[in-house]
Amino acid sequence: MPKSVATACTPAASFAHAGTVQRDWCGDALAKLRQEAARSADTHLLKLDLPGFPGIAFYFKDEAAHPTGSLKHRLARSLFLYALCNGRLQRGQPVVDASSGSTAISEAWFARLLGLPFTAVMPACTAPGKIGDVDALGGTCDLVDDPADVHARAAWHAARGACHLDQFGLAERATDWRGNNNIAESILQQLALEPDPEPAWIVCGAGTGGTSATIGRYLRYRGLRTRLCVADPSGSGFANGWHSRDRAARATQPTLIEGIGRPRVEPGFVFEVVDAVLEVDDGDSIAAMWLLEDLLGRRYGGSSGTNLVACLRLAADMRSRGERGSIVSLLCDRGERYDRTLFDREWLRARGIDPRPARERLARLVATGAQVGSAMAP
Repeated sequence: MPKSVATACTPAASFAHAGTVQRDWCGDALAKLRQEAARSADTHLLKLDLPGFPGIAFYFKDEAAHPTGSLKHRLARSLFLYALCNGRLQRGQPVVDASSGSTAISEAWFARLLGLPFTAVMPACTAPGKIGDVDALGGTCDLVDDPADVHARAAWHAARGACHLDQFGLAERATDWRGNNNIAESILQQLALEPDPEPAWIVCGAGTGGTSATIGRYLRYRGLRTRLCVADPSGSGFANGWHSRDRAARATQPTLIEGIGRPRVEPGFVFEVVDAVLEVDDGDSIAAMWLLEDLLGRRYGGSSGTNLVACLRLAADMRSRGERGSIVSLLCDRGERYDRTLFDREWLRARGIDPRPARERLARLVATGAQVGSAMAP
């Protein structure tokens, strides 16, 4: 073969070989993700009958039961699938994402499964238990002082060769909202044999916006009358943006509840599929997460408390109108991650929060259905 021909052919052959190696690795990675999904049973739907609300059944989907301890296990798997199938993730490539903790833990777990280095860009105020979980899974935590800087810092890593999983930018499109065992489909399948299989409300928070977008779209896809409520910390970016339909809206106050209560309107927020937004003060959310331990016998995080408060408000409204039915919400992550923060009385006292009065008020509401105090008003 003439030298000129051989020289011309060699790069093409090299590219073809490299492409084959990458496709083989991608196929192997996808197989590992499918195997993991097959090994992981679906999460339980726990039923609560609260004495103050006869005729209204409460269901809580225990997303803390995932191998990585939170709702974000579903999202992390979807983000890796999205990156692989779009050709964005290469063999041996570092992976990065911005996260307040739970998504980072799940992403670190999947990165380890695929043999990839992972960096989580996290606010320095993130609960120490979450930082420790990422470290234990072999991930690296890049802590930033200003939570608003996490996006720019993740972009900095991406500019240096990391694959940015970008939960805030891609969550609502990475998840298959039509089915494929998304959380909405799972909830409705588990309710199929219950007395009220079509719930009056489904309640969730807004972190990336992926869960609310998935649930809201699926409810419309199925033609159901179920309404979607987003429960978020008071003054959050989602709440302010939803009420005004202003995507430039910003949070008007900070929150201690990690994972929700975003300071800005994220790209994945889909306001149009949300029927109601209930704002919950941090003190009520924290009191409710403490109350959940009394009701269920184990601890869950602050966003689960936010969800419970919203469920009780909606139930009180239904009760006042003589309505019956069911309300479904999520138990988002394990409470043990907050042992040194939201479950630590000294930590709370230093921030001017005493959960006991609100906890007592919530307990009376659970027992009697009667609201006590303006903070609980719908």
